[in-house]
Amino acid sequence: MRRVKCHEEIVQSLGCKRFILSAFVLLTPGLAQANAGVPMLFLVMPAFAIALVPIILVEGFYLSKKLVITPSQTAKTVTLSNLASTVVGIPLTWLILVAVQISTGGGSAYGLDTLIGKILAVTWQAPWLIPYEQDLGWMIPVAGIVLLVPFFFASWWVEFFVSKKLLKEISTEMLKPAVRNANLISYCLLVIWPLVMLLLNHGTSE
Repeated sequence: MRRVKCHEEIVQSLGCKRFILSAFVLLTPGLAQANAGVPMLFLVMPAFAIALVPIILVEGFYLSKKLVITPSQTAKTVTLSNLASTVVGIPLTWLILVAVQISTGGGSAYGLDTLIGKILAVTWQAPWLIPYEQDLGWMIPVAGIVLLVPFFFASWWVEFFVSKKLLKEISTEMLKPAVRNANLISYCLLVIWPLVMLLLNHGTSE
């Protein structure tokens, strides 16, 4: 039975990867209009990968105290749920955001001459930045901060789903807010990264 379940999980994983690649290919023609630009996923994912172990440790410590579960349960749950949110949740969320951006006209350059233009360039167009080369120094960290909002919700929901499967004895009423709060702590730490980048860029530009 375990081998069958393992096989099913592998098939599902491969199916997910195929979906991501297919969606990427479908989006490419629209993205070409933006003269390549900056796909933020490729900048965000290395940061998430580097922060993965510290995040697991922080969330594990919080959940072990909040839910009163054993160290082995904590390690397994937090590790698997964070891997799922990082490998599946974040990329899928980014793909959805890119699809929305392109389908609503966000693949074109509208300029940064106005305040609203600058705001839209790092919010509406945050998933795949338009290559305003002279302004990418501040645009990339600001867009990173903006993207942390949808990524937080994706992480929360994916990690809750995985945790619920692994901690069936914990009630939903207790588990859901605990996972949310653990992610709030993690994302408060993650936002430090783009903030430091933004401050460093501001300092060097003066």
